[in-house]
Amino acid sequence: MKDLFDIKGKVIAVTGATGVLAGAAARYLASRGARVAFLGRSEGKLAEAEKFCGDNGYEGMSVKADVLDRASLEAARGKILEKWGGIDCIVNGAGGNLPGAVIAPEKSFFDLDFGAWERVFSLNAEGTLLPIAVFGEVFKDTKRGSIVNFSSMTAQQAVTRVLGYSNAKAAVDNLTKWLAVEFAKKIGEGVRVNAVAPGFFISEQNRSLLLEADGTLSARGRDIVRATPFGRFGKPEEVFGAIHYLCSDASAFVTGIVLPIDGGFSCFSGV
Repeated sequence: MKDLFDIKGKVIAVTGATGVLAGAAARYLASRGARVAFLGRSEGKLAEAEKFCGDNGYEGMSVKADVLDRASLEAARGKILEKWGGIDCIVNGAGGNLPGAVIAPEKSFFDLDFGAWERVFSLNAEGTLLPIAVFGEVFKDTKRGSIVNFSSMTAQQAVTRVLGYSNAKAAVDNLTKWLAVEFAKKIGEGVRVNAVAPGFFISEQNRSLLLEADGTLSARGRDIVRATPFGRFGKPEEVFGAIHYLCSDASAFVTGIVLPIDGGFSCFSGV
């Protein structure tokens, strides 16, 4: 019987692969036998990813690309197709936040840096749409492909302070559902679009919000842990299984979903 979770030989392009969650997920997918294209802007981290694959006998390649630059994405697509002849999955892990798009506790919406808001919205929303527009061109011909976007718990309910990031990830949720319908109807059932919505994980971008300098929980960190039934932050490896599932044939009849990976945060009333 066919192993529905087998992703050996699948070509998976991962944007934001120099980040914490997307980078760890890309390494995991390579360890499962996928051919993984690590896409990002940091040449140093891309070199580390390629060395990781080479040292472990995994099939991986690193390609410098900017998710807001169509020409660089098209060049990356050309390199992937030249090396492996196709693309089976896109994992849109690029994104992030900026301090200016975060409202400080003593300030309000009216103090928002709208320039920073715009940049955060563009990085997360346009930075998801543009790679789909470029790499998804391959799916028009093959009639097969899986797209996995990165959403967030901040998209589904009001999480204070992170306005720009919340707005952008809500747009990613809508885009995921919209394109799931569009591609199913215009290309066929072989092309699926889904998203994962991680809860709260420690990254370089949010560390100062969630932890004090000595590593203990900040007031915000304590609030989040209290609102998470598991009573802790997530670990990067706890995202791997959901991405694996959505890239594999095990999810062949799944499209348009946003899958929470949040320790129960999304289902807890707080009381």
